[in-house]
Amino acid sequence: MTLDARIPSGPIEEAWAKACFDMKLVNPANKRKHSLIVVGSGLAGGAAAASLGELGYKVKCFCFQDSPRRAHSIAAQGGINAAKNYPNDGESVFRLFYDTVKGGDFRAREGNVYRLAQISTRIIDQCVAQGVPFAREYGGSLANRSFGGAQVSRTFYARGQTGQQLLLGAYQALERQVHAGSVTMIPRTEMLDLIVVNGKARGIVARNLVTGEMSVHIADAVILATGGYGNVYYLSTNAKGCNATAIWRAYKRGALFANPCFTQIHPTCIPVSGDYQSKLTLMSESLRNDGRIWVPKKKHDPRPPNEIPEDERDYYLERRYPAFGNLVPRDVASRNAKALCDEGYGVGKTGLGVYLDFSEAISRLGEKTVRERYGNLFDMYQRITDEDPYKVPMRIYPAIHYTMGGLWVDYQLQSTIPGLFVLGEANFSDHGANRLGASALMQGLCDGYFVIPNTVSNYLATNTFAKVEESQPEVQGAVASVKQKIDKLLSIKGKRTVDSFHRELGKITWDYCGMARTAEGLQTAIGKIRALREEYWKDVTVAGTSDDLNESLEKAGRVADYFELAELMCIDARDRNESCGGHFREEYQTPDGEAQRDDEHFSYVAAWGYRGDNAAPELTKEPLEFQYVHPSQRSYK
Repeated sequence: MTLDARIPSGPIEEAWAKACFDMKLVNPANKRKHSLIVVGSGLAGGAAAASLGELGYKVKCFCFQDSPRRAHSIAAQGGINAAKNYPNDGESVFRLFYDTVKGGDFRAREGNVYRLAQISTRIIDQCVAQGVPFAREYGGSLANRSFGGAQVSRTFYARGQTGQQLLLGAYQALERQVHAGSVTMIPRTEMLDLIVVNGKARGIVARNLVTGEMSVHIADAVILATGGYGNVYYLSTNAKGCNATAIWRAYKRGALFANPCFTQIHPTCIPVSGDYQSKLTLMSESLRNDGRIWVPKKKHDPRPPNEIPEDERDYYLERRYPAFGNLVPRDVASRNAKALCDEGYGVGKTGLGVYLDFSEAISRLGEKTVRERYGNLFDMYQRITDEDPYKVPMRIYPAIHYTMGGLWVDYQLQSTIPGLFVLGEANFSDHGANRLGASALMQGLCDGYFVIPNTVSNYLATNTFAKVEESQPEVQGAVASVKQKIDKLLSIKGKRTVDSFHRELGKITWDYCGMARTAEGLQTAIGKIRALREEYWKDVTVAGTSDDLNESLEKAGRVADYFELAELMCIDARDRNESCGGHFREEYQTPDGEAQRDDEHFSYVAAWGYRGDNAAPELTKEPLEFQYVHPSQRSYK
């Protein structure tokens, strides 16, 4: 297969405008004749459904939560990037583009990233018009703060709850279309398969999570906006309901999966405290603006942090990276924290932690200002740890947070299955091997509000759509496949719970395909995952039935997908013999421990295709070309 990214020719500054002009349009009267399915109602899905409904299309929007307001987008606390340059500190569209490509270690597609930077300014205008309460300066202008991987202040924020406020804006726009009748909202429903007819995505098979009822939904195109797959690791900052089933079932129907090994470790999370935990808690990266990260200079130092003198503290990020200091990108900050903890400098009972200290900021700014900026984050930390971060430094440690890999899409956000579009974290397109902080919200809203309304209209205007009946073999085949999997899971009646398998799978994936990887370790992981998956299908227990509310059955299907996805992640990581961004192969590093890319052999997108349960996946490469930001050794010193 040859992958065509469909990036317009000519100057990159004019590419998106040229693409929009060249795309075919659907006239208003014909829009009412087209039906669309949007799976997911977070920032990307909610924005897409609202925008497409506003245009006049008939939209069905699905979510597995009881309300779109509960989408995991609310957890993106710190802010949203945009090239507005309000502080007049050197920001520009090109600088945001440059920082994003560099931050992703030159493994992102230039065309997509430049479009993201261009549209970023319109996102802020859109959200302000919706009433999103961004922080403001005394004079009334919108405030900005800095984030990792940048030397300018480009991040707009609403205290420490930016994602929640942006989601409420999208939710209101979505509900307006629900009230108008252009969008039908279908909550508490999970997509379990993609319906492909004559090579085109034409619908989904779904299960009502309250009644267990199976249903078929047919449309002219399907849009997936279902988030990332970080929960494959079991412990992550993702909500427990987040899963990869929608994109994985689409992969098994023919959509290529790109760069699955590119997973992000967030450096600012509350450390693991015991085996009883089911998830981890993120402390927003915005805290690195005013917090200073350090460890004791003495190994295994048992003293409380406030008893360690200033000259016995190692502010290691400021020491190693004087130009960026505590605002280095996430992958760099995470690797440094892990390395120091591995060497014995870690803090806390487990030794898996470093300090994030606000004492200097409180002295400089005053506690009142710090409370205004981060108060809800400090309160959350205190509730979880019973430690007051105004008086004692926070303890943080890296954790799985975001996945840069996802279904392959072209410039128009269409997958390798015609009519299947993928938005936000569910696709691979905009971040490369590492995501800069505050860019997830930017991508989700860019895709939903501004890109997909143009590109899906072009698809609808250039294709014809024969009527699809539920009785057709392609539809019945998808339904039968879902029922067969459900019946098999319920029939095993083994002795181990779904969670016990998931926890063990997550530990294997974290140990061998987490912050550091080796060829030998990845091969070991593949063997362990295959053996555990075989045991899963023989000894898992799933209580209850399929025709009722059954959370055990929900989790069982998702974990079955995780087994297959985890293996693909390890295969991809083993195949990429270089270090780049969040993918750190220990065999490939510079003398001072930084990631060492191999641009000659690995400057490509690795897109994997499904060839059967017992067959090796097929690799297709999309070469990456750099005309505007030339690859170089990343330096934040």
